[in-house]
Amino acid sequence: MKSDMPPRTRGGYTSTAPRRRPTRSERRRRVQLREVEPEHPRHDRDETEEVLEGAPGGPIDRCILRSFHKHVAAKIWLGEDRAPLKLVNHGAKLQLWELDVDRSRIYETVQRSGLAPLISCSHRVASRPMLSAFCERWQPETTTFHLPFGEMTITLDDVASILHIPITGSMISFSQPLRVDDANALLVELLGTTDVEASRETEQCRSPSVRLQWLRENFSTITDVSSDDDIDFATRAFLLHLVGCTLFADKSATSVGVVYLELFRDLSMVGSYAWGAACLAFMYR
Repeated sequence: MKSDMPPRTRGGYTSTAPRRRPTRSERRRRVQLREVEPEHPRHDRDETEEVLEGAPGGPIDRCILRSFHKHVAAKIWLGEDRAPLKLVNHGAKLQLWELDVDRSRIYETVQRSGLAPLISCSHRVASRPMLSAFCERWQPETTTFHLPFGEMTITLDDVASILHIPITGSMISFSQPLRVDDANALLVELLGTTDVEASRETEQCRSPSVRLQWLRENFSTITDVSSDDDIDFATRAFLLHLVGCTLFADKSATSVGVVYLELFRDLSMVGSYAWGAACLAFMYR
């Protein structure tokens, strides 16, 4: 019996139609395509990406913690000496400017601002070993503490629970750094100082800043019997002194930026800012 199935080959069933040989023009076209087709260059890993070696006793792969070799923990693992931690505590400075019954009008405005809890949040005595341990375990790239049980960070809820200041409201931002001339103008307009006094203070600080001591010396003596303008000046000065000792304290340990004075221009709007979010952003910067 004659079968209708196609002939069987090693690869299976194939067609019985004869294969057509390519023409000369088709062969020429294939050769041209092979010549034009670009070759993709192969790069070694050393040429395309930076290979970061691990740190002794620390991270094996430093692709995330790129600045770990400058971290204080790296010096400890290498057995190198480091300078002792400089601990700055502004708790005593806050006690030097008390809002007693003779300054009730200033205190009422501070209460409405939502920043009054900062007056009593600082400790006059702090544990240097404990703070040193936390500094050694803080990683700026991940903004977390690397502790034996894992990573831990400070959240906005922590700020609200510890400082008891507003965490919702208008965001605090500054479009550009404040120049010294602009700082002098703010001091004259919002604190009532003279041009000479403002220029002398910023020159002494060598920056658009004022000393915390200068604020206390010039505005802490104003009481409720003073004029309304003087009370407003003193209130702004007290709030600037307060955030300079707490939320926006810097390494100078003695001064505060005049740029924050702009936030106290309208004293009735101070309580509308998200101060907790600003505190967290300032710490993470």
